[in-house]
Amino acid sequence: MRHPTAHASCGTRKKRRHLPKLPASVPSSRTQMASASPEPAATETGDSVKIRRLEIADRERGFLPLLSQLSSCPDLTESEFAACFANLAALGDDHVILVAEDPAAAPERRILSTGCLFVERKFLRGGGKVGHVEDVVVDAAARGRGLGLRVVRRLVETAKDAGCYKVILDCTPELRAYYAKCGFVEKGVQMAVYF
Repeated sequence: MRHPTAHASCGTRKKRRHLPKLPASVPSSRTQMASASPEPAATETGDSVKIRRLEIADRERGFLPLLSQLSSCPDLTESEFAACFANLAALGDDHVILVAEDPAAAPERRILSTGCLFVERKFLRGGGKVGHVEDVVVDAAARGRGLGLRVVRRLVETAKDAGCYKVILDCTPELRAYYAKCGFVEKGVQMAVYF
């Protein structure tokens, strides 16, 4: 089962050289993707899994191996991850990465699911905004627990709170029913050019 088409946020091993260099330690204020608006309340399900924004420490909690279950995601060094994190965090609420963390799991496998919301600003609709859901993946061992559904619904809530007039995503035909459960309807055709 494939998840939505992934678009490389930080590039592949060959393209990583353009990432800016950060100091050896990242200031503590830049260790979490901060939000200018309050986070929606977490859905209570009775389990210990928490949906939250990506933190820089998630590199050690299995974030990159999880992404590699979706698409090519070479391991980044600590400084490369920090540089990529800083680039994305600088976009604020226009680029939100959520994770589902199980604090009871082994330290290197705590991140069980992730998804991303990119907010596109437009001239259309009087300067409207469109939310793009990307990079949704649930760890193979954690599927069937509703974690992906929780992450996607939180991303949709975040887009709505940001004033987006619609939220869109790309997925394979096999995942149509899954995303219908998340409230999405099929519309149009996706096309791509890859480099």
